[in-house]
Amino acid sequence: AQIRYSIPEELTRGAFVGNIAKDLGTDVAKLAAANLQVLSDSDSQYFSVNVNTGVIMVSERIDREQLCGQNPRCFLHLKLAIENPVEFYRIEVEILDINDNPPEFPSDEVSLRIYELASLGARFPIQPAQDPDVGTNTLQTYHLSANDNFNLNVKARTDGGKFPELVLERALDREFRAFHYLVLTAEDGGSPPQSSKIRITIQVLDANDNHPVFDRPSYGARLVENSPLGTLVVKLNATDVDEGPNGDIRYSLSSHNSAALRQIFAIDEQTGEIRVQGNLDFEEATVYEIEVEAKDMGSPTMEEHCSVVVEITDVNDNAPEVILTSFSSTLSEDALPGTVVAVIHVRDRDSGEQGKVLCHVSPDLPFQLRKDYEHQYSLLTSTRLDREHVAYYNVTVSASDLGNPPLSRHTILPITLIDVNDNAPQFEQASYEVLVAENNPVGSVLVTVSAADPDSEQNSRLSYSILRAGGTDPGLDPTRYLSIHPTNGQVTAKFPFDYEQTTYLQFHVEVSDGGSPALRNRTLVHVFVVDQNDNAPRVHFPRAGEDSATQFRISPSIVPPALITKVVAIDADSGRNAWLSYNLVEATDLGLFSVALRSGEIRITRALQETDPSEHELLVVVRDAGEPPLSTAVTLVVLVEEKGPEALQGSEARAADGGGLPPITLYLIVSLVLISSVSLVGLAALGIRWL
Repeated sequence: AQIRYSIPEELTRGAFVGNIAKDLGTDVAKLAAANLQVLSDSDSQYFSVNVNTGVIMVSERIDREQLCGQNPRCFLHLKLAIENPVEFYRIEVEILDINDNPPEFPSDEVSLRIYELASLGARFPIQPAQDPDVGTNTLQTYHLSANDNFNLNVKARTDGGKFPELVLERALDREFRAFHYLVLTAEDGGSPPQSSKIRITIQVLDANDNHPVFDRPSYGARLVENSPLGTLVVKLNATDVDEGPNGDIRYSLSSHNSAALRQIFAIDEQTGEIRVQGNLDFEEATVYEIEVEAKDMGSPTMEEHCSVVVEITDVNDNAPEVILTSFSSTLSEDALPGTVVAVIHVRDRDSGEQGKVLCHVSPDLPFQLRKDYEHQYSLLTSTRLDREHVAYYNVTVSASDLGNPPLSRHTILPITLIDVNDNAPQFEQASYEVLVAENNPVGSVLVTVSAADPDSEQNSRLSYSILRAGGTDPGLDPTRYLSIHPTNGQVTAKFPFDYEQTTYLQFHVEVSDGGSPALRNRTLVHVFVVDQNDNAPRVHFPRAGEDSATQFRISPSIVPPALITKVVAIDADSGRNAWLSYNLVEATDLGLFSVALRSGEIRITRALQETDPSEHELLVVVRDAGEPPLSTAVTLVVLVEEKGPEALQGSEARAADGGGLPPITLYLIVSLVLISSVSLVGLAALGIRWL
């Protein structure tokens, strides 16, 4: 069985809902004995049953909006259980709405921004109010406060919702009224009705419907030419009654201005200040007319134009100009005085006295200016030139006007002199003395001759050669023994020198430059061959074969210090290399004979005794004083016999006994003296040259 009750929401606890015993037609005592229980389908126990009376009562607060939201009908379901026998009854309680909630807007205030040029009839939705009640207790209508521009339109939806809209009935003008303040009221249909209000603030957004206006139609200024960069010309002022970007003004130079003018003047787009950013030149323009535009930042932008007239005052600001009509940067050093080097044109853009120009060059230079006619000069050579003295000139041409103060311009003309072959090569030395050790290696450098030519390039390219010259041997050709490198002047030997054949050589070295015609010069070279110890002494007396000895006979009664014989040797070298010494190295009896160190004389040192042997063998070594020394040995056999001293070489032995100098010895002595003298003279001359 099912029982249905209806109660309004928000009843107090204990409020009567229904009598279950009466509605079931059951005795109350029976319900109490049957262990009556009430079971709810919801989590909350909104109802309870008094088993003694069978009355169902409200046990908790019931909020229909919380239970069922916007559903038109709201029910709570209960189950009633009875034992002995078990029976179940379904109870349905309908919760009826009461007007306990007013309509509520999401906020107390809302702001709208409407463009002042919005079209009439434009609609602007307002967030609707919410009323959780249902039926006639929910939101029913809206009311708008009185105003001149807007009406209210309420849009009804199929689900019963009502949405308010503001409708623009009269055009807006921000400059007349920037803000509109309205009140919208929401009201339900309860009894009594409940309502709520929301304040609507409408900001009229500016439209760019006003153009900028300058405070004057044109501006004027006066500047001195060459005014410094950044000089203020004029400050413009324009206003715009619009606001925000529509009233924000930007200044700029109009596109009607020439590119040259835009390079001279600049305008600050924020402040409207026009300043100088380029060179003001009176000679180029005496008046500048600047077209300026002022634009607002609206969309679309609106603009206004004005003109600025700037007058330029002239000053003496132009230095003279030097223009080379003709100029040759190279000039032959043999150019005659009066040769034209350059033709110069001068001008000054100023006028009057400021435009008159005078030119001059330094009087210290071998150049001068000649005035041909007004504004033209010729640069001439004033003296003879010498490239070897000064090869390069920087001629400064100074041009000055007659302004006050005067302005000048200096132009440097670089002039390079072209070489002429007017200088012969010059050796560093008038003559060269060279000491060369004999047996020198083939190709060894004996001497390097060096010459210089102050000319340049081809005229200074030198070539060396050897010429035949007189020497110790008039028929001696130095080119047989020597060669010279044609460019570096190194003299080298083709063959080793032999002091014993050639002690001195003299020749000329000629140097010629590469000019046309070529110029030449000579130097004399003295070559002194220095002796080396390359010859061992040669024994000329006594003569003997390689494997034989020379025999001499002496009497047993010979009286010491009698001369037995003399060893004679010569050395083809000279100087110390030819200084000979004689030494008795071996003998049968070293105490019986002696050899003179320098003369080579062999004498007996004591009287012979009967116990002495009858044959004595002597080994004499002849050694020179070279480094290292060279030597030769000779073996003599002395026989003691009753006959007189008679050598196997009879005539030489007798000459030795006579005590006089043999011819060969005299020749050696004279040769040694001559060679030593020549060597000393050569060494002395070389030492003086080095000093």
